[in-house]
Amino acid sequence: MAERAMGAGTGRILVYHILPNTMSYVIISATIAIPGYILGEVALSFLGVGIQEPAVSWGNMLDQARSLSVLKNTPWLMLAPAVAIFLTVMAFNFLGDGLRDALDPKHIR
Repeated sequence: MAERAMGAGTGRILVYHILPNTMSYVIISATIAIPGYILGEVALSFLGVGIQEPAVSWGNMLDQARSLSVLKNTPWLMLAPAVAIFLTVMAFNFLGDGLRDALDPKHIR
């Protein structure tokens, strides 16, 4: 209201006051959504309703590696995509946390 009383327009109020205070929430929402999309694709491909066989997917890799003979003889075939999924999801979570801390306007530096 003080900005409006000083004659500031709606654009200035949005850019200088509202946008910086909502940016951290938008970043957190995006970085939480991306791992959810990744895990959703992996789950659908694992169940056979996602990306189909000629294309490469972590879910397809996990589906192929769950047979008993593969688990007995070559268990690393299941560990490789599982570790890659875990590292990717954690990387997006840490990236979001770091960006939120860096862009937080109320954070005292």
